[in-house]
Amino acid sequence: MVVTDTKYRRVLRAPGQSFFLLGPRGTGKSTWLRMELADARRIDLLDEEVYQSYLVRPALLADELRAVPPGSWVALDEVQRLPDLLNQAHRFIEERGLRFALCGSSARKLKRHGTNLLAGRALRLEMHPFLPEELGSDFSLGAALAHGTLPVVWQSGSRSEALSAYARLYLREEIQAEATVRNLPGFARFLPIAALFHGRVLNVAGLARDAGVSRTTVDGYLEVLEDTLIAWRLPAFEARLRVRERRHPKLYLFDPGVVRALKGRPAGPPAHDEVGPLFEGWVASVLRAHASTRDLFEELAYWAPAEARTTEVDFLLRRGSDLLAVEAKAGIAARPADLTGLRAIAGLRGLVRRVIVCTAERPRLTEDGIEVLPVADFLDQVQAGRLWP
Repeated sequence: MVVTDTKYRRVLRAPGQSFFLLGPRGTGKSTWLRMELADARRIDLLDEEVYQSYLVRPALLADELRAVPPGSWVALDEVQRLPDLLNQAHRFIEERGLRFALCGSSARKLKRHGTNLLAGRALRLEMHPFLPEELGSDFSLGAALAHGTLPVVWQSGSRSEALSAYARLYLREEIQAEATVRNLPGFARFLPIAALFHGRVLNVAGLARDAGVSRTTVDGYLEVLEDTLIAWRLPAFEARLRVRERRHPKLYLFDPGVVRALKGRPAGPPAHDEVGPLFEGWVASVLRAHASTRDLFEELAYWAPAEARTTEVDFLLRRGSDLLAVEAKAGIAARPADLTGLRAIAGLRGLVRRVIVCTAERPRLTEDGIEVLPVADFLDQVQAGRLWP
């Protein structure tokens, strides 16, 4: 899957030093590298001939790098396929001042090889699906919730078919080809069930029971989802309130369209019971995407007291000693029940703002200081760096 259309300009910019660029397949990493580092010496390990040549003779890369002028950029795409090549990257950063863009769709092998080897010498950047500001007037919240905003899907003639193909590609290339799991049928059964937990507190025992595998196996499967950047876990916030906070993390997949594809529902608008979790996950993805590009926050968590099953704040952002609470609701109006969590957390030390993001037409302020923000206003504040007071 290659995205060749360069219509949309990404907000991510290349730094001045070597960096890892990580992101799921189809997020447009290779296209971005070609645009940002057009003059770089590019090595694509997805090219089977190139891959085989370095696999047989790893020293070939050193021979080629000696011919690259000092200080130049080298883009090494899908580096997780041959992580031992990072030894050469380390060497030529030190000896010739070369700068490397190390691109990959899986952090699994890089955990052992790359991060320790290049600690302090390479930044870590992340590529996410298209953001609303990147899509501009083409952005549609309905389309984003139905099919996601993966570049490879968004720019396809049939988004539903592209999503189905993406799910198959993930199993075939990320899981089967890399021998990531031993029990491929078990993992295939696990995926749609994991997608049902999108935006929910993670129940590993229940997930294992429904998938017909052991709890230990599910723990391993969840690590695979995180290592291949398909999913991430949101920790529970630990505060010093009078109540005991819930400890289990929540599970999110990185794109609404992928959630629906893994559940086997890539076509048509989302069902009523899908909209809430998809909207919440989409807000989470926007917040995460802006975390590094705009220093939006230092830590992200959710808050919920263990004693109250229905009281929760979707997202609690920390920057320095300040905290910002964000609730995501897909409805047009914020009902009193939607504000329960934001009211319960009002006494939290360091809390500077409480916001509920919804599809209302106009912003408003409740009597106790909770801000009701339409999606467009929320996006404007995030993009302009005005989310914090």
